[in-house]
Amino acid sequence: MDGITKVRGVLVGHAQDEDALTGCTVVLTPNGAVAGVDVRGSAPGTRETDLMRPCNLVERIQAVVLSGGSAYGLDAASGAMEFLEEQGVGFETPFGVVPIVGAAVIFDLGIGNPKVRPDRSMGYRACQAASSGACAEGNVGAGIGATVGKMLGAEYAMKGGIGTCVAELPRSGRGGSVHVGAIVSVNALGDIVDPWTGTVVAGAYDREAKRFIGPGTARKAGMARRRKIGESVARVSEDVAGTNTTVAVVATDAMLDKEGANKVAQMAHDGLAGAIVPAHTMYDGDTVFCLSTGKRPLSRDRAADITAIGSLAAEVLAAAVVRAVRVCRSAGGYLAACDVPEAASDRK
Repeated sequence: MDGITKVRGVLVGHAQDEDALTGCTVVLTPNGAVAGVDVRGSAPGTRETDLMRPCNLVERIQAVVLSGGSAYGLDAASGAMEFLEEQGVGFETPFGVVPIVGAAVIFDLGIGNPKVRPDRSMGYRACQAASSGACAEGNVGAGIGATVGKMLGAEYAMKGGIGTCVAELPRSGRGGSVHVGAIVSVNALGDIVDPWTGTVVAGAYDREAKRFIGPGTARKAGMARRRKIGESVARVSEDVAGTNTTVAVVATDAMLDKEGANKVAQMAHDGLAGAIVPAHTMYDGDTVFCLSTGKRPLSRDRAADITAIGSLAAEVLAAAVVRAVRVCRSAGGYLAACDVPEAASDRK
């Protein structure tokens, strides 16, 4: 399936520890990309996000690392810096290049071996594996230890993973069409819901009753059921309260400035809110980066172009979230959607 690497100038690589169930995913833009970021969750672990604000000096970055390992996993970005420095890629200074690498982490210490975390070496290996070919999805990279549907406790949670999606935005006249893509590591407190059907794809699941029981079921429920779900949201299980976060990169080959990239990152969060119930909680560090490789100029109507790109970014990010849980496999004692009849019957 086509993914974010269809965006011109974007490479993706994964590295993971299959036994420890943790890993990282690197989105490389060797020729640089204008970057924006929007952090909506209240428990983030990030790096270089301030640099991406419109008022700050550096215009272009060379990579974003999505990583497991909680705050420990930010070390993987040092490996990406090492790799890029060897390639002579980065912000030019009189004393050599300084690669600019953004990063955001998920909390996956509750699965596999919590003492093994993505480090400098793993980040370097992910860069070595990066290519413009088709992206691996599911139990790879930053998604290998991801889980979802933890609102009611770990015993009801299911497996999350990495997903990617891309769409083309046709434009007449100058510059031709542009691509908008997304890649996401889905490790949410909430349930994953197909926003186009309202169907729960993965989430809090009662194995004995063989049914979904989490807040995502409220999308198709009546008011009485919604109240019951609201009560469950108010009693988040303590064992999973800080074990979440969904992190993503959206990218376009349209020529955005930093203000435009930040606006697209902001709009893309609507994709998370559409596919994750609830999203942006006090227990998630939901973060979306936007990268613009600038291969296609905007039209004269800048506002209209940014609006169109941001709207499409939300759609492809929502699709990538749903795809992440549909293509992943059961691991670490957590069922995947493919092994749950209620979810498997609705797979696309």
